[in-house]
Amino acid sequence: MRLFLTASAAVLALAAASSVSAEEGMWTYDNFPIQRANTALGTDIDQAWLDHARLSSVRLTTGCSAGIVSGEGLVMTNNHCVASCVQNISTPEVQYAETGFTPASREEERRCPGMQAEVLIDISDVTDRMQAAGEGLDGSAFTRARDAESAAIESEACEGRDDLRCQVVSLYRGGQFKLYTFRKYPDVRLAFAPEERASSFGGDLDNFSFPRFALDAAFLRLYENDQPVATETHFTWNADAPTPGEAVFVSGTPGSTQRLLTQDQLATVRDVILPMDQLIASELRGRLIRFSQESDENRFIASSALSGVENTYKRGMGRMRALIDGEFMGRRQVAEEEFRARVAADPALAAEAGDPWSTLAEIQPVQARLYPAYSLLEGRAGGGSRLFAFAQTLVRAAQERGKPSGERLPEFADSRLPLVQQRLFADLPTYPALDELQLSWWLSKTREILTVDDPRVRALLGDESPEGMAERLASGSTLGDPAVRRALWEGGLEAIEASDDPMIRLALAMQPINRPVREQWEAEVEAPTARASEALAAARFAVYGDDVYPDATGTLRLSFGKVEGWTYEGRTVEPLTTFAGLFDRATGADPFVITPRIAAARDRIDMDAVMNMSVSTDTIGGSSGSPAINARGEIIGANFDSTVLTQRNAYGYDINVNRSVIVTTQAVTEALRNIYGMDHLLAELGAD
Repeated sequence: MRLFLTASAAVLALAAASSVSAEEGMWTYDNFPIQRANTALGTDIDQAWLDHARLSSVRLTTGCSAGIVSGEGLVMTNNHCVASCVQNISTPEVQYAETGFTPASREEERRCPGMQAEVLIDISDVTDRMQAAGEGLDGSAFTRARDAESAAIESEACEGRDDLRCQVVSLYRGGQFKLYTFRKYPDVRLAFAPEERASSFGGDLDNFSFPRFALDAAFLRLYENDQPVATETHFTWNADAPTPGEAVFVSGTPGSTQRLLTQDQLATVRDVILPMDQLIASELRGRLIRFSQESDENRFIASSALSGVENTYKRGMGRMRALIDGEFMGRRQVAEEEFRARVAADPALAAEAGDPWSTLAEIQPVQARLYPAYSLLEGRAGGGSRLFAFAQTLVRAAQERGKPSGERLPEFADSRLPLVQQRLFADLPTYPALDELQLSWWLSKTREILTVDDPRVRALLGDESPEGMAERLASGSTLGDPAVRRALWEGGLEAIEASDDPMIRLALAMQPINRPVREQWEAEVEAPTARASEALAAARFAVYGDDVYPDATGTLRLSFGKVEGWTYEGRTVEPLTTFAGLFDRATGADPFVITPRIAAARDRIDMDAVMNMSVSTDTIGGSSGSPAINARGEIIGANFDSTVLTQRNAYGYDINVNRSVIVTTQAVTEALRNIYGMDHLLAELGAD
């Protein structure tokens, strides 16, 4: 999923949409429609409310969102957002996903390897500077100039501040560029996580559905100098039951939407990108299921990877359903035609804008031709293998760090190296058997889709089979040892080129293969798409002003809505579920099995306590863990899912069916008190 979202966000561009419905929009904090929200919800939030919500919201570098909930660095997110942490601190003998992680005190909290938390403290506009950097340039020269300017801005802004991270982000598909400054916390520790089955009750069958009965919540804590961080600004805990019609705000970092794409661009997603992604994901899912069934150890090893690919596959099904929905796509077509007509009606604007729609249409056959190789050799390289990811990072970093910061691949600019190093040096477990499976799948699909006769495939595989090569690489690599990775990093290019580690040798051999693929993609797809996108963005601002929201880009956003159900095809769904419903839904057969700890606490649990709620807020992947806030700025839950019909949210918001699924603070309080005995957390939250 993340690979597809990242590639799409980088290369697909701006289209037209007209009016915004009352509860629609993933709004940036510096352009939030306060009056529109207050009118729609009957609330009276103000700028101070927004500032407090922003400074209490957290972005996790693992791809999720969270909210600070105490003055001592306590952070609430989803359990599935800490699943990798739980697995990383577990062993086949001690599996916290099975037992839950319930430390009795702060001294027992465990650091999450490689995880960093970030709080957005400032937003500034750098549009003029970024757009000037690419002026008059095309192709690779355009991309390099933009990357260099972005790196320079980030380095200047964060110079001498090790406690900050600076990031230039593109909004409105290049219509705006903002500098986001984050207060970063590299030491993040796990403070509580329930059993995985408690948070994913119903499994893949209930995923992207409602009613839900999932206790998908967990707690982290921010540390500095081995002490909990003092977080004066934080959300106040509210354990009351939510009520239908109640106003809800969701603050988080949605990953990527494609609502501002032209119809031609969406046709490429429908006809090229999604079909290929779904085809190969389905095979990986099957391989992981078979692997998991071979032993209990394999099930433990593959659990996180399987959960991720199942989530990706089901999300893709929902998105394909939207793209072939004639009524839904027809509304998009009408909006685009309206936008084009309004541009054409203004001769001066039409002359200035040109015809970016035709330019983008002309790029689509090129994108369709280049996407398979770009996806397989660059975006998906390694197939998810952690060992290969280490090798790719080490090799490219060694090759790039000898260049001036502005001339490097953007992910290795000086401003981004601290996070690269943190992830690389983290003490993460590796499982060669899983790496072998992932590498074998990737190599076989690359050979199948690009064909045996593609010279890049022949250079990649030589005379080896995908299976034989994968076994040799996974069994022979020593990159699972953090000390080995650190030594290679510190040794630089000389150490890398002298290494006999088979994974390093593969990554080195791949550079003449995948770097040209990336360069061609950037020159023939990314750069012209970005130029046309900026022209569309300028025209859009001229027609609609800035009273619109940008596509989601993994940056902090605020959306708003109400606690409410929906009616679809004659079926009405109520917005609240309870613990009583959990026990009623349980069958005793997987995946509807209540965990032993919850079953043992049945007589202590308030059966009327609300577990999950559906809310009309505008969210998407990446919004997981986002704090759900009431009009008083109190936290009342954490977003953990959306309905399958909401997957059309990637391309447009539909008030009739778009629903976020949120675990309530009432359910979390009930669980901490009567199931897990986490009294010290209850006291810290003020809920004891």
